[in-house]
Amino acid sequence: LVPSTIPPMRYLAIDLGDKRTGIAVGDDITGIASPIETIYASTHELRLKGFERVIEEQGPDELILGAPLNMDGTDSPGVTKAKTLAEELTAKFGLKVHLVDERLTSAAADEQMAQSGLTRDQKKARRDALAAAAILRNFLATQTHSQNDHHQDNPDTPE
Repeated sequence: LVPSTIPPMRYLAIDLGDKRTGIAVGDDITGIASPIETIYASTHELRLKGFERVIEEQGPDELILGAPLNMDGTDSPGVTKAKTLAEELTAKFGLKVHLVDERLTSAAADEQMAQSGLTRDQKKARRDALAAAAILRNFLATQTHSQNDHHQDNPDTPE
């Protein structure tokens, strides 16, 4: 088989918050999602400037935005906010935005830090970026699963 020459897709994930917004990056080849920072912004305009900076720095191909669904899978009021932001980000940066279920990602971030020895303030500062990484890992896992299903359905497709 000829090695794949398809470059990796680089993703930037966003865990949107009113005051703190977590950012993580990763790609579809390694499947690794790394928390990189938390944007602290009190206004939408400041948050957009933060997105612009991090998008320029990281050069993602696509964006992943957490959608806060209710535990029963229905849309919460935050989903409308996320959909509006997704449209705005696509218009402003020309990047495709995937909305991804973010249920339990903050709880996963808290669990990850539980035995870390970090102070409460240190945990608070890292929580949103870790949640963004969890959102991205969930997205990457569904992409890998979809690709594997495609190869199983089409045995002639080279891997």
